[in-house]
Amino acid sequence: MPILSGIHPVAEALRAKHPLERLLVAQGAGGPRLQELIDLARRAGVPVRFEPRPALDRLAGSSAHQGVIAMGAARQYAELEQVAQAELLVVLDGVEDPHNLGAVIRTAHAAGAGGIIIPERRAASLTDVAAKAAAGAIEHLPVTRVTNINRTLEDLKERGYWIYGLDERGAESYDQVAYSLPTVIVLGGEGKGLHEQVKKHCDALVRIPLAGKISSLNVSVAAGIVLFEWKRRGAGRQAC
Repeated sequence: MPILSGIHPVAEALRAKHPLERLLVAQGAGGPRLQELIDLARRAGVPVRFEPRPALDRLAGSSAHQGVIAMGAARQYAELEQVAQAELLVVLDGVEDPHNLGAVIRTAHAAGAGGIIIPERRAASLTDVAAKAAAGAIEHLPVTRVTNINRTLEDLKERGYWIYGLDERGAESYDQVAYSLPTVIVLGGEGKGLHEQVKKHCDALVRIPLAGKISSLNVSVAAGIVLFEWKRRGAGRQAC
């Protein structure tokens, strides 16, 4: 992931709309130029984090970073408006492994999804690792990053979407539920599943019945199973 340090280089990257993952600011740093940079980042939708100065020193490889470092992203994020017309969207509720994020992007693109939505905090983002795992799909499937998944699900409901959350305790099997269009499939993070508030925003919770003693699947595997079932149903609707 490319790293930019110093107020002027970071400001120029923001003005040129280069894809940036986050802006790191040294705790205690201040001044009008730095505040202007922070405001510029926030207007551009780039998350701002305040970190101890030694952490920035390690990332930059020196202390000559003027209290600011920008982490580059592998690709520019899309706005919600750019993806909210698709028949199928995939929302990831706290997937933290960039390999899993990339694998889901690749699978979702193959299944016909129109976009991926991820949270800004405590989740994997569009790093080089995620881009490599996506095997090129990142260039074709827009990824939107939002500050609050629950508010985004509310927004999508208002736009007419039906929300289906994948949960091991879901009331219906993924291959029995009647998916309505447009569709949002919500997948939880590794080991944690869906957050309780996210579950409350789902119109239905569906499960993948499993044999054996393992209670859950890797999120990218689960995504493939559910998304291609949706695709199979979609092909059937188009043929009618």
